[in-house]
Amino acid sequence: MRIISKIIIHCSATPEGKDFTVKDIDRCHRQRGFRSIGYHFVIYRDGTVHRGRDIEEVGAHCVGHNLSSIGICYIGGLSADGQSPKDTRTRTQDVALRHLVGQLRARFPEATVHGHNEFANKACPCFDVKSSGLCDL
Repeated sequence: MRIISKIIIHCSATPEGKDFTVKDIDRCHRQRGFRSIGYHFVIYRDGTVHRGRDIEEVGAHCVGHNLSSIGICYIGGLSADGQSPKDTRTRTQDVALRHLVGQLRARFPEATVHGHNEFANKACPCFDVKSSGLCDL
């Protein structure tokens, strides 16, 4: 059993309103040299939660933190023109993200919740995780 100390939130960096799937992310990650999708969970625009890597497998989503973290990615994160970071979470994505984080915090009560941007010079996940209330679940 891996020791999980962090839950890290990401966005897929896809334009607002554009669907993107686990299969699409897996293909992109493999093209970058990963063995498979780097995230453990992906939340589609309709709020459905899909599995990526098995939770017992080390992820490939945040350099220096993969060994002890779970990566969650929501589809979106860019303005409709694809040029600017933007919180594009749908209401159903937000509800699903809160539910998933709550479940993971119940399973891993010592885990803290973070945005990818806390560990990398990126806008990802394109919203402030600390002020979102996700850390309090």
